[in-house]
Amino acid sequence: MTATAATPSTPVDTEVSPKARRLTLFLLTVTYFFSYMDRQILSILLEDIKADLLLNDTQLGLLSGLAFALFYATLGIPVAALADRINRVNIISIAMALWSAMTAVCGLAQNFSQLLLARIGVGVGEAGSSPPSHSIIADLYPADKRALALSIYSLGVTLGAAAGQIFGGNLTYFFNWRVAFFAIGVPGVILAVIVKLYATEPLRKAEPGAVADDSTPSIMDGFRSIFANRAAIWLVSGVTITSMIGYALTGWTPAYLIRSFGMSTLQIGNIVAPLLAIAGVVSGLGSGWLANRLSQRYGLKAQAYMVAGLKTIALPFLVWFYMAESATLAVGVYFIALLFQSCYLGPTFALIQTLAPLRMRAAWAAITLLIINLIGLGLGPTLVGILSDLFAPEYGEESLRQALLVIAAATPLAIFCYWRAGRCLAADRIGEPRAAVA
Repeated sequence: MTATAATPSTPVDTEVSPKARRLTLFLLTVTYFFSYMDRQILSILLEDIKADLLLNDTQLGLLSGLAFALFYATLGIPVAALADRINRVNIISIAMALWSAMTAVCGLAQNFSQLLLARIGVGVGEAGSSPPSHSIIADLYPADKRALALSIYSLGVTLGAAAGQIFGGNLTYFFNWRVAFFAIGVPGVILAVIVKLYATEPLRKAEPGAVADDSTPSIMDGFRSIFANRAAIWLVSGVTITSMIGYALTGWTPAYLIRSFGMSTLQIGNIVAPLLAIAGVVSGLGSGWLANRLSQRYGLKAQAYMVAGLKTIALPFLVWFYMAESATLAVGVYFIALLFQSCYLGPTFALIQTLAPLRMRAAWAAITLLIINLIGLGLGPTLVGILSDLFAPEYGEESLRQALLVIAAATPLAIFCYWRAGRCLAADRIGEPRAAVA
């Protein structure tokens, strides 16, 4: 009997080839890149949109944070429930086509309400990206190689945010903010088709030593299981606080540099954004590689301790960034802060996926993202806008600087959470190296 070739999105009964594994990780990373580029381009357009549509900082904060996050986070839960049951590649490609189209629609908005609805549409589409992507990567890579794989995937965050500022800064400088939305929205629809055709849907595989379970648990089972795991609770708490600070920083840093230092969108797009990309790539790949090495030698607990340590190094530079008096100094310490601050995503989600039961990987990713995005993305940028308006009578144009400094002061809480996660992993002897287990 002649064997028939499986389509790229069809599970097969053999291991995924190294080439297919690399291609799938690349396509998922590019998808995440477009997701963040479409999401974060708003940050460099805020000042132009504010002037054109006559908005205040609270409204800008809602556009950047809560309005987007509410739908992005909550819809991730039903999407994850589907992803634990049906073809994950199909979900990702459909979601990408939707959010890319809605990004282009943002350029048509004539007032706050219309732009708000378009941003909600972007959030609805992007809800279908990360949970199934995390689940696919967890099935493509074993636990001791997962941190680097998810760190590579997480480069989409930094590179996408940087690309949004590069393209947005140049397009709005030479044209206008509406052209910027059109220019980055349309290519995503094309990429959605490529993902559908060439990404691989792997078989779902349990961790070594785990009992296989073919049941289809409910999303409430996912909530119960993740909140019953001590290490997972501390990891989710740590990544949520870190994300709140990070979303506030990336969402408002271009406006801060424009207001406090008089920089143009062109300068931010062509100078600051490339530095952001370099710092993010070095931090993401370096921390993923280091996390894999540390876990192989000391166990998974070392990954949580690593994040706590690197964030501790980043803290003084982050505070310095918001207190600097010159643009050159501010950009310099911003670069150093990001080198250490951007270390957390890959190792955190690798640990989450390793702790998650086999049939709940997408659910655990979605629950984590729900909390991260409702609190981190929803509260971070929105709170900055509210605080900036509250501080304006006293600080004037420097009110945004003061608001960002308040948010950065929450960093020690995140450091403590990662340290506690490491303690729990150590106490439960989860992911101990073979020599230690023997």
